[in-house]
Amino acid sequence: MKLYQKFINPYMKKYYKSLTIAIFFAVLTMASSAMLTFTSGYLISKASLRPETILLLYIPIVGVRTFGISRAVFQYFERLTGHNAVLKILSKMRVQLYQMIEPQALFIHHRFKTGDLLGTLADDIEHLQDVYIRTIFPSISALVIFFVSISTLSVFDWKFAIFMSFCVGIIVFIYPLWSLFLLKRRQLEQKKWRTLLYENLTDAFFGLRDWMISRKKQTFIDKFLNDSQQNNNIDRKISYWNQSRTLQLQVLSGVILVIMAIWSSNMAQSGELAPAYIAAFTLVTLPVLEGLIPISHAVERIPTYEESLKRLDNIDKQTSDSFSSQRNKTIISNTAHINLHRVFFSYEGQDDNAIKDFNLTIPQGQKLAVLGKSGAGKTTFMQLLQGALSPVSGNITINGYSPKEYGEDIYEMLSVLNQKPYLFASTVENNIRLGNESATREEIEAVMKKVKLDEYIHSLPAGLDTQMEETGQRFSGGERQRIALARILLKDTPIVILDEPTIGLDPITESSLLATIFESLHDKTIIWITHHLIDIEKMDEILFMDNGEITMSGSHYSLMIRSERYRDLYRLDRGIME
Repeated sequence: MKLYQKFINPYMKKYYKSLTIAIFFAVLTMASSAMLTFTSGYLISKASLRPETILLLYIPIVGVRTFGISRAVFQYFERLTGHNAVLKILSKMRVQLYQMIEPQALFIHHRFKTGDLLGTLADDIEHLQDVYIRTIFPSISALVIFFVSISTLSVFDWKFAIFMSFCVGIIVFIYPLWSLFLLKRRQLEQKKWRTLLYENLTDAFFGLRDWMISRKKQTFIDKFLNDSQQNNNIDRKISYWNQSRTLQLQVLSGVILVIMAIWSSNMAQSGELAPAYIAAFTLVTLPVLEGLIPISHAVERIPTYEESLKRLDNIDKQTSDSFSSQRNKTIISNTAHINLHRVFFSYEGQDDNAIKDFNLTIPQGQKLAVLGKSGAGKTTFMQLLQGALSPVSGNITINGYSPKEYGEDIYEMLSVLNQKPYLFASTVENNIRLGNESATREEIEAVMKKVKLDEYIHSLPAGLDTQMEETGQRFSGGERQRIALARILLKDTPIVILDEPTIGLDPITESSLLATIFESLHDKTIIWITHHLIDIEKMDEILFMDNGEITMSGSHYSLMIRSERYRDLYRLDRGIME
């Protein structure tokens, strides 16, 4: 019940008017359907008696047309209002889920299983729309029709109405509870297997290369097929019960129909009903029962709703707990002193350490270049600094606090300019403003000038209001990087990580961009992950990494003097051959 109060009740209170209108039109739709059948039965019977004048049939003829049209109209408005309210609720729930996980986006990989989040996004949120469309709406509408029908029948024969309430009550109350009891365990198993399939698929997708290298592709396929088979078996059992229940309810409906026909015939024989009403009372039973039968399907889904709500609540608790525990410890500063002491790190399932006995001190304002071949550990080192990974042993601190203790606020201490910064299909100004949403237009102009893009942007007809198109396609690679750099300058973090930002640029553009970067970030701590040695002499210190270890370090000039390997790399990078 607490889960419903947390995730369902607030939305029902907020959109109660729309939901009430949707239920009202649903009741009118069922009532119109019932009256259409009732009036049609009366019209057929009355016409078969050959009335003295056709005028006696005009009222039921008009009634048939009226109820036929009104049923479609009411159903349209019911769908319009109901689905409109549900779609608004779903959008709010998606925003609520985003607000749960967004503060911990950096740590999602370690706090949640990717498949679990995928299942929540793709399955649970969408599934919860059924709470309204397939459970609340049909259940309330059916209960209203049930009580109205029994009350109407009691006007003609209250004893028979009580008897029919017991017969119809089997459909309204007994079968739904029975379905809930029988299917609860199977539906929870179905939910478990579907979650497992999501996890297996995402794990396989992200680890596809590992599966291929380890030659265990067939092992994964066999396991996935086995899990799929288990899920299919449960699906078949649930489907079998649904079909069996439908048959049983149809048989029961037929029995109730016969009982109603016998009662109406007896009432006609006793003179309490006109013979023309025999068909009317008999046929009206069909649409009424059709409106009551969905209650079983509506109620049996409750366990799956609860399971979905539990997963949402679990995500909420994990993010809230981790966020609140970190928030009080966070100290943001405009300076940063980085220290790594005897840091070791290895990825799960791997024996070798990706980072080995890493010792490094980076004072505020130092310019550090990190070089090494692919797989040397540069990316791992960068992720450790961001707190996306935690060392197996050793300590990493920024101003005495570990990256984990900063939580989401780690990005108040460092910014990253990577190879392909994401730019949104919005204006240039909006893309830059992401660095600081409260920035003034003058501050944006100032950072534009620092990255040497102000003249070009103002030469465009719309200036800062120019649309960048999807992923910034409106601009060249170098221009996109300068816009991303302006965003970083506006954020004004003491640490800036450059993750090979000039990859894919021509040499002239690369040299110009690097000159702008180093000039605009002169007072920042720069950690430059790179393969190229262009402008490397501007760095205070250079680290070479190999197999997770620091194999060589020093300034450009000291390395040129004492390291033949570095001299060869420097000359090779410039195309100087001896």
